[in-house]
Amino acid sequence: MNTLKNYISEFIKRAGSYVFAATMISRILSFLASWIALQLIPSKPLGNVLFAWNFVVFMIPLVGFGLHQSYIRYGALSKTADEKHKLLKYVVYKGTISSIVLTIIVSVLAYLYNFETSEVKFYLYILSLVFVPAFLFEVIKVRVRLEHKNKKLAFLEVVYNLILIVSVFMLSYSWNTTGYAISFVITPLLTTLIFYRLLLAPNKNETKLEYINREFWKYGIFGGLSNVVTLLLFAIDIILIGSILNNPEMVTIYRYISLIPLSLLFLPRVFINTDFVAFTEKIKDVQYIKTYAKGYLTLFAVVSASICIFFYIFGTYILQLFDPTFTPYTDSLMILTFGICGILILRGLYGNLLSSIGQVKMNFYITSVAIFINYITNLTLIPELGIKGAAITSACLMWLTGLASAVAFYLLYKKYLLSLKES
Repeated sequence: MNTLKNYISEFIKRAGSYVFAATMISRILSFLASWIALQLIPSKPLGNVLFAWNFVVFMIPLVGFGLHQSYIRYGALSKTADEKHKLLKYVVYKGTISSIVLTIIVSVLAYLYNFETSEVKFYLYILSLVFVPAFLFEVIKVRVRLEHKNKKLAFLEVVYNLILIVSVFMLSYSWNTTGYAISFVITPLLTTLIFYRLLLAPNKNETKLEYINREFWKYGIFGGLSNVVTLLLFAIDIILIGSILNNPEMVTIYRYISLIPLSLLFLPRVFINTDFVAFTEKIKDVQYIKTYAKGYLTLFAVVSASICIFFYIFGTYILQLFDPTFTPYTDSLMILTFGICGILILRGLYGNLLSSIGQVKMNFYITSVAIFINYITNLTLIPELGIKGAAITSACLMWLTGLASAVAFYLLYKKYLLSLKES
């Protein structure tokens, strides 16, 4: 009990409660923005914008070729403020160029690919412009995290989503679907312009930082790729259910029953966003890492057990709120809920600890293998068990990837500490 109390106390001291509150507010505001768009734009043209946006979403983790992810890890390990400032300047410059390259790549691919409607191509041209402002906004958030200003991080998130609501309403009302597409670009752009000073750093000298090398870039790229394959891991069930069962109704049902437990993944993100810099700065302190891991595991074991009990009691009623025809699939909901616990307890912690010791590529490898297993297993289970087969596969892989991350961390952490002693 003391472990849990101490962990929560430290989380609150780092303004974690502000990050949690901001995350909840941001999710509500984001939902409200989607609702506003639905009221102002007819479903079919709105679907074309969202179809194009889904392509861009898979590319978002690669903005700046992932240099904002390199920035947070190497920034946390930097010993002086001068080093952090040099790193910020390098990341902003190189990441902006990389994001422009990404915009060009997506635009060229949109031009070359023959979509069913020309509107999708047009929206992709607009939405590809999001990469530069999205990258710069991520850098701003990383900087305040590195400076341990989690209250400011919470403020940034709320401001971003307030601008999103205003821009969605004004632009969708004025220019319909084109305005809605532009709102995705204008929101990070305006937020970045408001807080642009956080992208600036004192210019003392131009000596190059030793750790800005090939490994620095590889860390960022693998960090981005890891997020891309994670998105694909969650999406592949929908794709396979649609292609194997050839039943749009089953796709809709699975999308909604998986949406409920997947929405809980914000919980570990709140803690990691608050604590990543703190435990990366102290990654060499074995006792600190053990204590942190014990506190995290205790908290999320309790949270996971509570979630499972809640859905066991109220799962059927929750599905009825969506659609009474969903209630026969309560078993699938429970299976997915149990699976999500594997991410809450294990992968949320150890995936980020792997990143903190520079082993972000291990997250990419683990998830890539999981995608292959998912595909092979679902080819057998979906025809036999329908969407329950997809739920079983996903739940098992959520726990297996969590366990793999834990084992990989403890093995690689020992090697990491040994390498520090030898250097």
